[in-house]
Amino acid sequence: MLLGRLGLEKARVPHADRHGLVWLDRGRLMVEDGCLRFVTSGGTLAPGDYQIPHQSVSIVLLGPGASVTHDVLRLLARHGCGLAAVGEGGVRFYTAPPLMPDTSSVARAQVTLWADPATRMEVARRMYAFRFGEVVRTRDIEVLRGQEGARIKRSYQLAAERYGVLWKGRRYDRSDPTAGSLPNQALNHAASAMTAAASVAVASVGAIPQLGFIHEESGQAFVLDIADLRRHDVTLDIAFGAAKEAAASGGTIERITRRRAAKLLQQRNVIPSMIDGIKSLLSARSSEEKPG
Repeated sequence: MLLGRLGLEKARVPHADRHGLVWLDRGRLMVEDGCLRFVTSGGTLAPGDYQIPHQSVSIVLLGPGASVTHDVLRLLARHGCGLAAVGEGGVRFYTAPPLMPDTSSVARAQVTLWADPATRMEVARRMYAFRFGEVVRTRDIEVLRGQEGARIKRSYQLAAERYGVLWKGRRYDRSDPTAGSLPNQALNHAASAMTAAASVAVASVGAIPQLGFIHEESGQAFVLDIADLRRHDVTLDIAFGAAKEAAASGGTIERITRRRAAKLLQQRNVIPSMIDGIKSLLSARSSEEKPG
C-alpha cells in the first residue's frame, strides 16, 4: 500500500498508544461503512449495536457465540490489530492470525536480553522478585528454581488453609490427569487458563513465545514465564476456590475452575497487568514513546 494512500497510514495509532484489548462474545462482528461493528444479544456487553475502535486497540478477543466476517479480517490486518479466538472469559487461547505491530521494539529487546546470559539472568531475577515481593540476590538459575519450589510449596499449603481445602501435596499423573485430588485437578485447569491469558498478553505486544528466561525447552517458554508471574496469587485463588466449590456442590471440577478463572481474570485485570509486566521486564520503549 502506498504511504499515506487515502490517509490510512496517517490514521493508524502506534501500538504504544493503544489501549490493550476488547472482549466480544455472543454476537456478530462485521464491517459497515469502513467501521467495525458488533451486534450482540447480550454477553460480556449488554445487548446492543456497538462500534469497535479497532484503530486504538492491540487485539480483539472473540469468545463463545461470536462470528466474524471476512471483511473484519481485512480491516484488522490493514490497521495492525490482532484477532484471537478465546474460551469463556479468556481461559483458553485457541488461535490468532499473526499480529504485526508497527514496531519491533518489544521483540528486539527480548532477543537482545535473551541472547546474553548475563542479561537473561537479570530478567529472570526480575521475574522472581515480582513473584516473591523482594530482591533476589542469587544469580544462579538453579538456586532460583530451588527457591521457587520451596516458596510455591508453602503457597499451596497457605492457599489450602485459606479456603479450608484438604491438601496432601502436588501430584500430577500426565497419563491420567483425572486421577488426582480435586485441588490437584483444579490446579491443572487453572494453570491452563493462566497460560491462555499469558498467550493473549504475549501475542498482543508482539513478543516471541519461544524465548523464555526461566523456561527453556517449551515452544511457549516465554508464555509460561509470564503465566508464572501470577501463579502465586491468581492461579492458586482460582484453583483452591474451585476445589472448595466443587467439594460442596459436587459439580464438575473443570467447568467450575474455568468459570472461576474467567471471573477472576476479568475482576483482577490479569491480562492487562501481564502486558504491563512484559513491557516492564523487557524495558522496551518504541520510538513513539521516546522523548524528542
